[in-house]
Amino acid sequence: MIRRNDRTPRSAARLAALAVLFAGVGGCGRQEAAPASAAPPALPSVVVTSVEQAERPLEIEALGTARAMDAVEITSRVTNVVETIAFEDGQFVEAGDVLIRLDSDEAQADLALAEAALAESRSQYRRSKELFESRTVSESRMVELEAKLRADESRLQAASARLALTVIQAPFSGHVGLRRVSVGSLVTPGTVITTLDDDSVVRLDVSVPERFLALVVPGMQVQARAAAYPDTVFNGTLTALDSRVDPVTRSMTVRATVPNPDGRIRSGMFVSVRLVGGPRSVMIVPEESLVPEGENQYVFVLENDRVSKREVTLGQRRPGEVEILAGVEVGERVVVEGTQKIADGVQVQTVESPTHVVRQR
Repeated sequence: MIRRNDRTPRSAARLAALAVLFAGVGGCGRQEAAPASAAPPALPSVVVTSVEQAERPLEIEALGTARAMDAVEITSRVTNVVETIAFEDGQFVEAGDVLIRLDSDEAQADLALAEAALAESRSQYRRSKELFESRTVSESRMVELEAKLRADESRLQAASARLALTVIQAPFSGHVGLRRVSVGSLVTPGTVITTLDDDSVVRLDVSVPERFLALVVPGMQVQARAAAYPDTVFNGTLTALDSRVDPVTRSMTVRATVPNPDGRIRSGMFVSVRLVGGPRSVMIVPEESLVPEGENQYVFVLENDRVSKREVTLGQRRPGEVEILAGVEVGERVVVEGTQKIADGVQVQTVESPTHVVRQR
């Protein structure tokens, strides 16, 4: 019994030592099997190019509407019946030419009455004036006769004016439109009889975005095209700028005048207009570098090895390039290819653009 009790502690000690040994060996095995650390992900590769400065002519494309230099609707100022129509549809008329005659019988009768009353008043006044000098007629009677004379003169003027209203004349030279009444028609004030346009020179009202306002000045050359004459360029001059910017469209109306001796440009025609100015120094970037978001435009600018997203103000666009008015500086590098795989602040690796972005025209 005593020997059995002596061997038990030694056996337990050997078992404990073996357990520790195997534990150590197992731990060493696990350390050797641990995987190596993962390699960092590759940086997105982008193509960049420099913002360059170049000389470019000012060419602003816009849309506008043609209007005659002078244009009116011919109407009557009185209610009356048309007696004579003295023009043909589309005819050219001179200032003062008779266009319409209205029934004048009543107006002529009123004029005749006014003339007779004035003649009687003058005769009475002359006779009474001779008697007044001989003290036969009182001063108060003379005052009364003079007042009646002045009233009859005014009635004659009014009757003459009413008679004149029965004749409608062209206020200026130009082409009349289609007639809208016939002989015997009853016209009232506001009834449009025809139109009259002086289209020897036309005005072009053009909407220009507000970002170009500092560049647009009176005297600029204007080149206009109309869909009806696609191969013809109508040349003119910018003459005036409106005093306000439309708060809805953020554009301002400018006005140009274009000679139109053959009358091909008609009032109301839709035209495309190019405003042409002298050369100026501008910043140029490739059109591919733009990142549109809604109504705003952005570019990615390389700063050290990261990209910064900036909003830019655009100027004119040309095939393959665009002007930048604000947002970047000359010499800064912008991303041309790879904008779809980067975001603001992302670290990138760069490749310089193999082609020069500025293409002289």
